[in-house]
Formats: sequence, structure tokens, C-alpha cells
Amino acid sequence: MNKILSKYMTNFTSLSEEEQLAITDGLQIVEYKKGKYLLKQGERSDIKCYFVLNGCVRQFFIDENGKEVTSKFFTEEQAIPIINEQYGNDVSKYSLVCVEDCLLVVGDVDSEKAMFNQYPQLETMIRKMIEINLSEIQEQFGEYIHSSPEERYESILRKQPQLVDRVPQHQLAIYLGITPESLSRIKKRIKK
Repeated sequence: MNKILSKYMTNFTSLSEEEQLAITDGLQIVEYKKGKYLLKQGERSDIKCYFVLNGCVRQFFIDENGKEVTSKFFTEEQAIPIINEQYGNDVSKYSLVCVEDCLLVVGDVDSEKAMFNQYPQLETMIRKMIEINLSEIQEQFGEYIHSSPEERYESILRKQPQLVDRVPQHQLAIYLGITPESLSRIKKRIKK
């Protein structure tokens, strides 16, 4: 666990090993069981973000027709920002649920501000991580719009192959914008 966090602090800051250790010792790391909701659509949350050390978290929402739409899976070494919480009284437009047992760094606004005051380089590190995350999301979105369902599945196999075995196939199908039956046919074609 400390190796994962240390990797980011080493890559994005010049913090000493002692400072890095003090930071990791001050973090709140929580285990969540499979099926645990971190956030529910329509609720407010005091949590600002999560960072996945181990496990898989699914982001989804229920659309106006009552249909469940999976919009993202977060796995190891990915941050889960809760952006809409920064705009006052807005409620969450999506839910976050653990697909597997998870080990997460849990951040709240007050502890984050205290750490930023004590270690200003952390704010730069977080900003760089968010920039990387945003870039990945933009690339994924652009790819999604211009690709067929089969190309989307092949992209998952290249970029996040672990998802195929870690998440229920009906959720993966929804994430790809297809039915579970279509996903099954795509898998058969690709295996040939």
C-alpha cells in the first residue's frame, strides 16, 4: 500500500521519505466489502474523493426511464473524485458501489486542506493526477463515440483487460452500450 502511494509522491513531488511516511500515516485507509455503496444517486456526501489501492468500484446512474447505466469502473491506482459535491447543495447524479472487496484511501475536505497547508506539494500532485485522469476520460469518451461496440470491447481488452474477469458481464455490457447478448456474440467472434 505504501509503495503505491510513495510511487505517486516520488513521481510528482520532491517530498523526502520521512515526509512521505508522515503523509501516508495520516491518511484514512478503509476496507469496504463487495456491494457497499460509497455514494448513492440523489444523496449528498461529505467525502471529497477516494483512491483505489485494491479492488474495483463501479460508477452508475439510473436514467429517466429507470434504466441502470454504468459510466465508469475504477480499479487499482485510480482516483474517484466526487466533483458535484463542490458546487454547494447539489446532490450526486450517480452512485458508487464496490464491485469487489476494496481497500480505499478516503479523503475529506478538512483533512485535505490541512495536508495541503502542511505539504503544499501535495496539491500539485493531486492536480497532476486529476489532469492525467481527465486526459484519460477525454480519450475514452472520444474513442467511445467513434467506435463500434466490438471496437469498444477490444479497447477494454487492450487497456483494462482485468475488467473482463472482475465485473459482472451485464454491467460490462451496459458500460459498452450494448446488451449482454451482444457482448456474448462479440466475445465469440473475437475468440475465433
